[in-house]
Amino acid sequence: MSSAKKIFNQKNTWLILFVGLIAIIYASALLRYRIDLTAEKRFSLNQSTKKLLNNIDSTINITVFLTGDLPADYKKLSIATNDLLSEFRDISHNNIRFHFEKPEYKFSDSVTILKDDSSFETIATKQLSQQQLESLKDSFQNVLYDSLQKLGVVFEQNNDVSQTNEKSTQQLIIPSAIVEYEGYRPVAVDLRSSRTVFKNYNVVNDEPQEDKEATLNAAEALLEYKFANAIDKLTRKNVPTVAYCLGNGEAPPQQVSDLIKSLASDYRFGPIDLKESYINPDIVNTLLIVKPTQPFTDEDKLKLDQYVMHGGKIIWCIDKLYAELDSLMRSQADFVAFDRNLNLDDILFRYGVRINGNLLQDLNCSKIPLVTGYNADGSPKMQRFPWPYYPFLSSPNNNIVSKNLDRVLSIFPSSIDTIKAPGITKTILLSSDTSSRLISSPAIVSLNKIMNDISTQNFNSYNEHYIPVAVLLEGKFTSLYTNRLTQNVKDSVAKALGKSFSAGNTNATQQIVMSDADIITNEVSETTGPLPMGELPYENYRFANREFFLNCVDYLTSTSGIFESRNKDFTLRLLDKKKVADQRISWQLINIVIPIAVIILFGLIYQWKRKNSFGM
Repeated sequence: MSSAKKIFNQKNTWLILFVGLIAIIYASALLRYRIDLTAEKRFSLNQSTKKLLNNIDSTINITVFLTGDLPADYKKLSIATNDLLSEFRDISHNNIRFHFEKPEYKFSDSVTILKDDSSFETIATKQLSQQQLESLKDSFQNVLYDSLQKLGVVFEQNNDVSQTNEKSTQQLIIPSAIVEYEGYRPVAVDLRSSRTVFKNYNVVNDEPQEDKEATLNAAEALLEYKFANAIDKLTRKNVPTVAYCLGNGEAPPQQVSDLIKSLASDYRFGPIDLKESYINPDIVNTLLIVKPTQPFTDEDKLKLDQYVMHGGKIIWCIDKLYAELDSLMRSQADFVAFDRNLNLDDILFRYGVRINGNLLQDLNCSKIPLVTGYNADGSPKMQRFPWPYYPFLSSPNNNIVSKNLDRVLSIFPSSIDTIKAPGITKTILLSSDTSSRLISSPAIVSLNKIMNDISTQNFNSYNEHYIPVAVLLEGKFTSLYTNRLTQNVKDSVAKALGKSFSAGNTNATQQIVMSDADIITNEVSETTGPLPMGELPYENYRFANREFFLNCVDYLTSTSGIFESRNKDFTLRLLDKKKVADQRISWQLINIVIPIAVIILFGLIYQWKRKNSFGM
């Protein structure tokens, strides 16, 4: 009886264990939880992102094009995208739906084609030969790619050189995704990093080489921000208003073509004439002042001052000195950079900054093509020379606006000093590199002198570093016109603005000051027209000027807190490639031979022990 009880109890025990295992498996399918043990919290979402996802009340569809037989580095990015979107889906209660696919045109039962006489004809697909179908498929595929490119989808050609047979193969990679929500225009997400990481190089003599592993690692850090930002822009109820200030000779439309296109799709955007009226901060969230060339009157500054005092936000993009490369090319020698006398020094000083009347040079700079001679047929010989007046700018700290960005191109920038202003916090957003110098006004810009300095490597004077060019101001500002206006003037201000004159902010606000307006303007090519921000003629590279500018606008206008997720930074823990190459065979033996040997040894010991125990 006791043995029967034992058997019965044993059966119940196994039954209970089996039922418990099924219950655990079922509960694990319903409950998703993980602990992030990484130092940089790689797998933890920002609280503002979680709040955004929890508030989604309708389906959002995301199509990721980064799929297929990818190189190892892009495969890693694809897996990271899948993991992130899986977590987005779970937190949003399945309102986020995503899938991976290559964009491919699919034929229906019939196809409409254009005939030679410019008329259209609809033909059944089964009536076409295989060759005709392939030809049509290529045409329609190109049309599909063009439409995706207009949305902002990026394409890359990857050249893979095999080390065994030294053959090169080309592969089209689409590191992008499309986010769709109800009837709104889809938003394209570039999965690549906004920052290109370069290996160490000589800034004068060497061409920078990209560190692809570090660049793609930076891309993973920004995935959360990019997808959350796209979702936020599609689902937000109130669209902020950004205005372009006119009235003081600001940059014309062709020079801000990229700025207009970039803002028009995400904000209510339009011009506003400062000469005509006061600017209402309840209507205009952010005001852009871009490259003014005419002096500001006291009335102009009073309008701007009261806009700020009532909570308005301004991005100042100011060229204090007149310095243009066109002037240098026309003279082919030198020119004097002189002060534009914009009459803005006092108001900026009150807010906490001073734009100096100088020109900044840095050895880490762009190159410009110059004529160095002529060939036998009379054609000019061109050579690209480093041009220190076009320095590369980057973030000197981990600020929320310019962190994880590529280099920003500047053109004849000046330096900025921060001034003591009670209640105002100053953050340097962009600065020069470690080999800089300043040329005081009136500054003589000489083509020959720079070429001689570079050729003779006369760099001793480049001994300054991290000179500020863009500064973020935050806090409660004090009016420039405190105790300076009569009561009649204050009453007229109140009547025009619809608000009483304010001597200071009651709530904190922000401003951004740049000492180079060309950071956000664009060059205009004689052949192709306006170029993107941060791209020079004859150069096949676009710097991060547009990304920096949009980050500035987003930071000033956004109230969702999504921007905090830009602070993520993944530490890249790479293997030592030299050691891997030198010790390759040793580690292969350790990882393959030793485990097999341990298993065989265990088997031999087990058999020996069994034989001794049972005499078999």
